[in-house]
Amino acid sequence: MHRSALLLALMLHPLLCTAAEKPWTEVRSPHFRVLTNGSTSDTIKVAREFEQMRWVFATRFPNARLESGAPLTVFAVRDEATAKALDPLPWKQMGENLAGAFHAGWEKNYAMVRLDTFGGEGSKEVVFHEYTHSILRLNAHWLPLWLNEGWAEFYGFTRFEEHKVYLGAPTERSLALRSKAPMLVRTLISMRRVPDDEEAFYVQAWALVHYLTYGQGMENGRKLSQFFELLQRGKPQEKAFVEVFGDFTAVDKGFQAYLQQPTYVTTILRDPPQLDDKSVTVRALSLSETEAELAGFHLWTGDREAARPLLEVALNSDPKLGLAHENMGFLDFSEGKDADAINQFSQAYALDNKLYLSLFAKTMMSTLPNSNSIENMNTFGATLGKVLQVNPQFAPAYVQLARLALREGDLPSALLVSHKAEELEPSLAGYHLLSGRILLRMGKNAEAAESAKFVADRWIGPDHNEAVELWNRIPAAERTADALAGVAPKDTEAAEGVVKGIVCSEKDQELSLVLEQGGRLFRFHRKGGLPVGFSDTIWYGGDHFDHCHHIEGLRAIVHYHAPADASDAGDIVELELRDDFPEALKTP
Repeated sequence: MHRSALLLALMLHPLLCTAAEKPWTEVRSPHFRVLTNGSTSDTIKVAREFEQMRWVFATRFPNARLESGAPLTVFAVRDEATAKALDPLPWKQMGENLAGAFHAGWEKNYAMVRLDTFGGEGSKEVVFHEYTHSILRLNAHWLPLWLNEGWAEFYGFTRFEEHKVYLGAPTERSLALRSKAPMLVRTLISMRRVPDDEEAFYVQAWALVHYLTYGQGMENGRKLSQFFELLQRGKPQEKAFVEVFGDFTAVDKGFQAYLQQPTYVTTILRDPPQLDDKSVTVRALSLSETEAELAGFHLWTGDREAARPLLEVALNSDPKLGLAHENMGFLDFSEGKDADAINQFSQAYALDNKLYLSLFAKTMMSTLPNSNSIENMNTFGATLGKVLQVNPQFAPAYVQLARLALREGDLPSALLVSHKAEELEPSLAGYHLLSGRILLRMGKNAEAAESAKFVADRWIGPDHNEAVELWNRIPAAERTADALAGVAPKDTEAAEGVVKGIVCSEKDQELSLVLEQGGRLFRFHRKGGLPVGFSDTIWYGGDHFDHCHHIEGLRAIVHYHAPADASDAGDIVELELRDDFPEALKTP
């Protein structure tokens, strides 16, 4: 990039101007990394509250996993202007009072808090609500919507003082409970989507969790923990609920009486961890590191347009900055520039061998994953091992090890590493189905059917349909439950085949997709946004998925409206993409 172009980018992009004022600062506590362009002392307070929030979970759930394979980076921005420049989309969606945001990803998690409002009313509930979700995802194979959101509301409104933490504090929404009768508990727990009246749903989910924690006979949350355990063992929700809490009529009566109390019980946890000079490190980032970190936030939150100029400036200033090369690699990959992406990933890993995402990405884009050479298969396995040496909790590497073991015909090893991936990311339906498909190949049909039914009964949309696919492959005699049916958009037809090509026009918001089915080619089109579901085991996952790139060769199910004119293409309503299993190599 020419120097004049760099200067133009600096003038045109407001975040670049903010970043270029001075380098940001990195504050590290025992479990969190916080980047700031504000006061270091205020940022340490942010780190302290995140540490205390983590301690709350460690205290309340002693056996819970608290560390994710997707590391969390917190951006503690000094003011509203920086927050708007760093994370513009939530401002557009939620208005001028946004004090924080949380972006959950498959590979990285990001939080943004404002130092000028942190500590004030409503300043961090959204962030800690979503942080609670991130902890629940690590520990739950599945949660019903009400419990997932109710727990997130319960812990999101945690209050902190210097030597005390308060749990169960009423939310801002709780006042509405006095004036409106709650929906029946059975109705609330059966919901699978947030209804149009979001406020009523969230406050009642919070209130039900509060009641099942502090209500009469609830044993300070012990019964709720029993209910959670039954869910994780696969027990249907209604049966588990009645078994633990009793008849719905009695629960409704107790719940309604509980809501009329003048005050709500609050738990006080004393002596949360404090941060001292020995437990915190402070480091000034270079200007190039600052730009690369800001670009990473943009990239992983879907703002590619903001990421590229930052990365170009960072690489121009410091061509040996591995993180900038890695982020540029993912940006190139998202735009279908695969050769450029591989080059960037290779440079990134050569400069910094801790950048396991670069090693994983460049390896997955090479010929190794599909090579039939024993030497290449061994190299592939060894490289995945290097990825896991840096991040032992990176589940996609275990998924690829399972696929490698399948190709080698080692089904017990495939199941072992698949279960490991499932353990690390229990909230991903596709990881349960990965194990189910391996069980089917092993001839353990009844266990495969259990995996399929577990997902089909609990997930909706494409995940449900993928589970039904597995179910239908199992011999009928081994399927002890009622038949399972797939779901499809209303008044559509379906075509299944292999994607042979796709052309997207961003300017016109149009795409054309060619599907091969039984040796014939079928063309479909779409104008406007396209709902797409895809297998969780596709290696680049949700962080880098773009239906305009890298879907050729995947099996697809196209739900479409049939054209009135036979010469016309079908109009796509919804697209589902599948990650099919490799076959075992045939020995000579």
